[in-house]
Amino acid sequence: MLRGAFRIVLFPVVAIAAIALTPLWCLAAKEFVMPQAKPATTYPAHDQHPMEAVTVAVDPYDLTEKTNIFSVHYSELGFLPIFVVVTNDSNQPVELAGVKAQLVTVNRAKLLPAAEEDIARRLTRPSASTNRYPIPFPTKKVKGGLSKQAIEEIARAQFVAKAVEAHSTQSGFLFFDVSGISVPLAGAHFYLTGVRDAKGNELMYFEIPLEKYLSAPTKSN
Repeated sequence: MLRGAFRIVLFPVVAIAAIALTPLWCLAAKEFVMPQAKPATTYPAHDQHPMEAVTVAVDPYDLTEKTNIFSVHYSELGFLPIFVVVTNDSNQPVELAGVKAQLVTVNRAKLLPAAEEDIARRLTRPSASTNRYPIPFPTKKVKGGLSKQAIEEIARAQFVAKAVEAHSTQSGFLFFDVSGISVPLAGAHFYLTGVRDAKGNELMYFEIPLEKYLSAPTKSN
């Protein structure tokens, strides 16, 4: 009689645990797909250079409904993914091989994009302040305790374009380490330097206030 009662109690517990783990399993199985970039001028936070016909836009992925495209919880590791979009409306290609990006906070802290190695290192050895996972993801681990899926996602998400052809757009993510910064976007500015035209001349730097993003009307579904 006692054994039967134990089974009755155990079944709901197992069922609840299975339901609780389902989102994690789905998340682990999901493959990262780069967002389809729109023309840079369509994003609220952008800087357009009409003379050179080049526009740079940024779209921070700071909301849950946006970060769901990732299998890695970057925000819980202290990273802020920012989608960078460069649109070239001129008749000549522009060069991006030597560009440098910087996020300057309201307190004038100058943040550079994290390298792939930095992100991977944080994933394998998260600090006590950022490690808030209740349980490990049930994914197959590789060297260093990092899943193959996570390694591929980090590499595929990066902004790696070396040029933007005429009348086209390039995009990708830059990840900024904002651990310890409570409100990284308010009052912050994004800078991009080193964009060059077809003749090798450097364009004026691009400066984008993140308040443009924060103050933009929320789009309804």
